Amino acid sequence: MTQQKINVLFLCNTNTTCSIIAEAVMNRLSNTDAAGRFQAYSAGSFHRGMVHPYTLQLLANNNYDPSEFRSKNWQEFAEPDAPVMNFIFTLTEEILHEACPAFPGLPLTAHWGVPDPAVANGTNAEIHYAFSDTMRMIEQRVSIFVNLPHANLDQLTLQQRIDDIGTK
Repeated sequence: MTQQKINVLFLCNTNTTCSIIAEAVMNRLSNTDAAGRFQAYSAGSFHRGMVHPYTLQLLANNNYDPSEFRSKNWQEFAEPDAPVMNFIFTLTEEILHEACPAFPGLPLTAHWGVPDPAVANGTNAEIHYAFSDTMRMIEQRVSIFVNLPHANLDQLTLQQRIDDIGTK
């Protein structure tokens, strides 16, 4: 019997850093730790059309194929033929002030705020550190999420758990 994938959409305002990293991390964890149960996507309210170069470098340095990622507008996931999302996570503070489109289905939502490394200042090393630190936070949260006993939790408990992950 084939288990249906759990679709997860990560949102940030530009879809150049945080949400791209989250998409990459979840899809890798899903293919290793979670037996392929999850399919992650990412998008932004004001997507830039290109992924931040430091994001691509970070992904490449962590053995991801950077050619797999592109900056997408969140409207792409509100279309009738879009995959139905089970979960939607916002990652940056700016996205909280946007008027979100109506996504198909009834996804559970939570805010997992992380610092947007694209706005980091400092030396090249400090900026690279900001990107790595954001990836570390995302990896921690995604790992907790994929290891939740999803099938054994009612909707209210699951909502509480995903809200709690955003505080870790």
